[in-house]
Amino acid sequence: MTAPAPTAVLTEDVPEEVVPLRHPWRWVAAAVVTAVVVGVCWSLATNPQLRWDVVGRYLFTTLVLEGLWTTIWLTVVAMVMGVVGGTLVAVMRLSDNVVLSGLASGFVWLFRGTPLLVQIIFWGYLGALYPRLELGIPFTDVTLVSATTSSVVTGSVAAVLALGLNEMAYAAEIVRAGILGVDRGQTEAAHSLGMSPATTMRRVVLPQAMRVVVPPFGNETITMLKSTALVSVISGHDLLTNLQDVYSQNFEVIPLLVVASTWYLTLTSLLSVPQRWLEQRFSRGTSPSVATPGAVARLLGRLPRPAVPAEVRR
Repeated sequence: MTAPAPTAVLTEDVPEEVVPLRHPWRWVAAAVVTAVVVGVCWSLATNPQLRWDVVGRYLFTTLVLEGLWTTIWLTVVAMVMGVVGGTLVAVMRLSDNVVLSGLASGFVWLFRGTPLLVQIIFWGYLGALYPRLELGIPFTDVTLVSATTSSVVTGSVAAVLALGLNEMAYAAEIVRAGILGVDRGQTEAAHSLGMSPATTMRRVVLPQAMRVVVPPFGNETITMLKSTALVSVISGHDLLTNLQDVYSQNFEVIPLLVVASTWYLTLTSLLSVPQRWLEQRFSRGTSPSVATPGAVARLLGRLPRPAVPAEVRR
């Protein structure tokens, strides 16, 4: 007969001595990467071809700020269209109605399967396909409103249509994935309580799906901010278009591209703040409450200690 193996029992009377694990190669890697980054930054800062004086002179000019404002409102309008329309298309695609599901699938197939640049050019030159836009009673000669296409679909309208419709296709797939990620038992439980399908979707399914769809929507917003630069092909007067007009005359290409990059990096950094806040807000019920260690704590190996179960501490 063998004696039972002794079990490790921790008591509060015995002091615990914890020695952090050393990571010497982590310090070496950090030093090498830091040296490379400092070298690249020094090379850029001291390069006379970069013309930092030109960068500073154009960074806050009226032309640049006007283009920056166009970039911002194009991003906002396109994302609002994408989120609202994409949610509608996702619900249609999950519907049992074959016609609605088929139309939604065709919409996603068309606008997600063609390049965004092609869509921008198409909307910009819609007048070549339909010289006039008319609204009337179908199959009759009655016309209520008529106007030339170029006067209705201007460069800004074409940019909004192209960016918004393209974003709707991608947003629909993101929302659909979020809805499918919610356990079906939640829907059945809501129906058993007497909720209608629309109320169940609005008050039960979509709030839970937000936890899944917020991170990709944050990435889509940042991608949309940069994609607005494509409207330069139809003279959209965004940030990059205005800078292209300038460097086509003074040939200061690199300094003005640095100006554009500076503003794009600033805007994407600002957009990361509300994205992180939304992720934390919609993950309150599922994420652990342990705070994420900072960069210095991770480098020093000072990670939070795992909680000791109560039965082991006794």
